[in-house]
Amino acid sequence: MERIASFEVDHTKLLPGLYLSRRDGDIVTFDLRLKRPNSGDLLSNSEMHSVEHLIATLLRNSKEKDAVVYFGPMGCQTGFYFLFDNRRLSLEGAVSLVKEVFTAAEGVGEMPGKSAAECGNYANLDLETGKRVCRFYRDVIRDWNAAKLSYD
Repeated sequence: MERIASFEVDHTKLLPGLYLSRRDGDIVTFDLRLKRPNSGDLLSNSEMHSVEHLIATLLRNSKEKDAVVYFGPMGCQTGFYFLFDNRRLSLEGAVSLVKEVFTAAEGVGEMPGKSAAECGNYANLDLETGKRVCRFYRDVIRDWNAAKLSYD
């Protein structure tokens, strides 16, 4: 069996950042790494879920929403996947969009989708937790650009 691309990344050397994971035709996948997996400092379920609700909502309401394919958590709890249509959004545009939404998270007044009708696990959503993680990541990628998208 072939190994999948994400297993090719040395998770013992992984640093927080924004990385180009793969291209599948016109669909590009970015890895948004927030934590080192072997540090024992993984994102909690509440952190992952809260960031997912904030950022997915902001992406799908952005001026580039038609390019957004998916935003969601990594099973290893070290970050998120962001998939977008490269015909509608360039790599540099996608980097800018990620920076924009992680900055915009600070201004969100209520947690999106925080009700039993909207989310099957709404009880572990916390706006301040999500904002704290978004601030951390915003600072990590503050000076990021398309030239920095490669894993070392």
